[in-house]
Amino acid sequence: MPARRAVPGMLRDVHAALLDAANSSDGEVVRIGLGLSRPYLVTHPVHVQQVLAERPTVYQRGSDTALWRSVRRVVGDGILGEGDDWTTSRKVLAPLFRPARITGIAASLVDTVADAVQGIEAAAGTATPVDMADELTRIVAAVSVRTFFADRLSLDDALRITEAQATILTAMIPRVVAPFVPWWLPMPGDRRFHASVRTIDDILLPVLRRAVHEPTDGDDVLSMLVRARAADGDPLPDRRMRDDLVSMVAVATETSQTALTWLWPVLAGRPDVTARLTDEIDRVVGAGPVRAEHLTRLTYTGMVLTELLRLYPPGWILPRRATTDDVLGGVRIPKGATVLLSPYATARMPKFWGPTAGEFDPDRFAPGRAEAQGRHRYAHFPFGGGMHRCVGEHLFHLQATLIVATVLRRFEFTAVDDTPPGVEVAGLLRARQPVSLTFTRRQRDQERV
Repeated sequence: MPARRAVPGMLRDVHAALLDAANSSDGEVVRIGLGLSRPYLVTHPVHVQQVLAERPTVYQRGSDTALWRSVRRVVGDGILGEGDDWTTSRKVLAPLFRPARITGIAASLVDTVADAVQGIEAAAGTATPVDMADELTRIVAAVSVRTFFADRLSLDDALRITEAQATILTAMIPRVVAPFVPWWLPMPGDRRFHASVRTIDDILLPVLRRAVHEPTDGDDVLSMLVRARAADGDPLPDRRMRDDLVSMVAVATETSQTALTWLWPVLAGRPDVTARLTDEIDRVVGAGPVRAEHLTRLTYTGMVLTELLRLYPPGWILPRRATTDDVLGGVRIPKGATVLLSPYATARMPKFWGPTAGEFDPDRFAPGRAEAQGRHRYAHFPFGGGMHRCVGEHLFHLQATLIVATVLRRFEFTAVDDTPPGVEVAGLLRARQPVSLTFTRRQRDQERV
């Protein structure tokens, strides 16, 4: 795709331009001319599987890609890196996020979410509009505090970290869209970027150091990192724990908040889905509060969240760098080339999802549907794939199900603006306009009160 066609589209709407390039090439590997940069866009599920799962040493995250250079300045070389550092971090972190362990802390997260939605409760009493991005940030941050830090970090400090992460996601964009600019040359956003990284460290490092000097037998991630040992039997270095904590907190908070913000305008435009979702929650949960044992029975809720991730994957672009010459889909990929995977584009292509690919349809993920339709497993990869598949996947589904069930069991909502929000150009797939809702207590809750 020559620059004269690609560049204007990228400047107008980079997300739509990627999907257009994917559809125009009918899912084949396409090289996109962007001036000095000419990345290869890979959208066919077979090719995605080859990049992520079958040839991960050939296609690495690449510390020299524009996106990962920025990411490394925030999170270092741990769980979001490559090589030995990644291997060590993965061995330590993966057991902390296994489904059995995350399910084991579900009961404590139930209480955390129930307390966190009090902001919606207060707004419902006065019909005050709620900015859902802000509200979800607060709710998800409360969950992250419990999961990662127990009582060592205050919610206010967690929100400051979340705000810094959000600033980083936008401040890094000039570097991503102009990868040819050397790092020694100042760029718009650099000052905000570095100030936000300092904010995170100023909050997190004292908490980490206290945990090292005052270890406990707690089940939060920080306590377990402090008790963990490296391959040589020594305690993990402070820097390694810092990098992995920042990485996992960012994944757990920013991605969850970003994805769940999209849910409400989707539901506002699909009252049939909202009704079915609410009916399931009422049937499973009943009149009492949401409890941990309800979560696995909320089947349709899980289908809604999976379809949400199909259309609105937080990590909408996954760059890789070819470490050697290769051939992908019949196209020669030279050593050093940038390869772009896009969960956003692949999951919206009619070639793989049919003529209704752009419509919200949770029944796509009804039990057995994917197998019956012969859907390729890498037609939907919001959590990546292969050895780098996100370890926080189960935590996302648990906390998202819990948040949605808690809110919809207690409240009805109306969108202040019926116009679907646009997509912001940022490191994650964020809504450009505020998602404002007004809440009212559900009738049966009012009667019980």
